[in-house]
Amino acid sequence: MTADQDRKFFDRFMIVLGIMVAIAIAIYALAQQVQGRTQAAARKLDPIVQAEIDARIRPVGQLAVAGADNSALAAPGGSGGGAGPAAAATAMSESVAEAMSGEDVYKLACVACHGAGVAGAPKFGDATAWTTRIDQGMDTLVSRAIGGYQGSAGYMPPKGGRTDLSDDAVRASVEYMVAAVR
Repeated sequence: MTADQDRKFFDRFMIVLGIMVAIAIAIYALAQQVQGRTQAAARKLDPIVQAEIDARIRPVGQLAVAGADNSALAAPGGSGGGAGPAAAATAMSESVAEAMSGEDVYKLACVACHGAGVAGAPKFGDATAWTTRIDQGMDTLVSRAIGGYQGSAGYMPPKGGRTDLSDDAVRASVEYMVAAVR
């Protein structure tokens, strides 16, 4: 090869490499944009996040009218009055989590893994995959769902990765998934 051929090869190689880098950057930018929109949409639909937002933007003070029923104006957590916005947000999110049905919790937290069988999770409605787990007992299933579990088939994070859920909400979700295969 001559120096002229080397130069042509190098120039073409750099053009191809530049195009590949530009495509990679474009794909990265597109992925970031899609991820941002998806995350924002998911946060808008999450009832626990919405309850926390409502608690944070709730007015600090309220007006009590003499002679009217003012029992709804009592400070959360009793008469101490020092609960603060963080405690109110936590109490609000816990009450929302407890009010959710098993199906709601499944759609909110569990479907990510149990919908597709990710990380060894038994798929929703797959009786064969659930049979051995159900045979261990409901208490075992619930305790593993709440506390997390590392088994030979995969990993179950505590509360499906949503530690803001109450134990009762997780139990309702487990009962919902088990009922689907019985």
